[in-house]
Amino acid sequence: MKITDIEAIAFRYRSKIVQDEEGHAHPGPEHDATETLTKVSTDAGVEGYCFGGSQATVEVARPVLVGQDPFDRESIWQRLRQYQRMGKARTALADRYLGVIDQALWDLAGRATGLPVYKLLGGYRDKVLAYASTMCGDDLPDGLDTPESYADFAQSCKEMGYTAFKLHTWMSPLGPDPKHDVAACRAVRERVGPDTRLMLDCHHDYSREDALYIGRALEELDYYWFEEPMNEHSISSYVWLTEQLSIPVMGPETAEGKMYTRAEWILRGASDISRYDVWHGGITPMMKTIHLCESFGVRLEVHGGGPGNLQVLGAMGIPGEYYELGLLHPFIDHYARTPWLTEPIDPLLPGGYVRIPQRPGLGMEIDWGYIERNRIR
Repeated sequence: MKITDIEAIAFRYRSKIVQDEEGHAHPGPEHDATETLTKVSTDAGVEGYCFGGSQATVEVARPVLVGQDPFDRESIWQRLRQYQRMGKARTALADRYLGVIDQALWDLAGRATGLPVYKLLGGYRDKVLAYASTMCGDDLPDGLDTPESYADFAQSCKEMGYTAFKLHTWMSPLGPDPKHDVAACRAVRERVGPDTRLMLDCHHDYSREDALYIGRALEELDYYWFEEPMNEHSISSYVWLTEQLSIPVMGPETAEGKMYTRAEWILRGASDISRYDVWHGGITPMMKTIHLCESFGVRLEVHGGGPGNLQVLGAMGIPGEYYELGLLHPFIDHYARTPWLTEPIDPLLPGGYVRIPQRPGLGMEIDWGYIERNRIR
């Protein structure tokens, strides 16, 4: 089997989500938005898909992929990784786009074999606990505008069946304010009681002193982890914070560098829990990172949702204790956000679990009629 082409299929959809000046998602007026589906084709008629990507990525990757065996994912990934260093590939093959190609190849392998990706990786479980992960704080009345609004939403999520809840608090221009963050965390704990696990992912550029203030408050409130409170390029700041706190500190989340950066954090003792997702280069480097963490006895929690992350969670023999289901908001129907799928990838099950999709590949059932009706190119 040989790869014959890679395409980027763009299509329109209606969205009620807007982004602020830092790229954080919030509810907003309904508007036209664009999504892209990356498609890898073979001479055997088997195809692989992943949502995301760009035409620029396809143009750079096509000469590398065409003619290759799609099962040679490691070889393809290493070649594309090397191309990231220079020229137009530096942008076109940024980790997010490299991750799309890698996931499409894993999807193709699953469709070729009739197996979900987590079985190809070495299956460990067929369901995983989920936590409700909020959007960032806003100034929308009855949205996520006050500590009490967060408490209301946490209670609502608990009634839906979630056993854990994570706050993303206020970012610029509405924050940061460490006391406001702590007030929201306290309001949520008081509302949901001691039996719900709570986490905080706050402003990512606090000073050491502010991060320590928040962390100590979270310890008193019995929070489960504390995520990305400072600039992740300052590894020494995280070493210092981790030494000061008993609550587990999580990172790095957004720092570039794939598994290489995570290895440096482990070596330095910069966090208690590591962090990774498929958008940092794909499933291939994510599994390398998981095995790295397992070798050093370090817990890894998966950042974000989606089919690729969910399949990896099905193959993890170490925590990943949770699937991050979000980003959620009182005004947004999470399961209406992907109309290009015939059914949601991550419906919440009794007990607060999400099932690992059992369809071949990434487990997506794509609504091709919807895509063709709304196709741009």
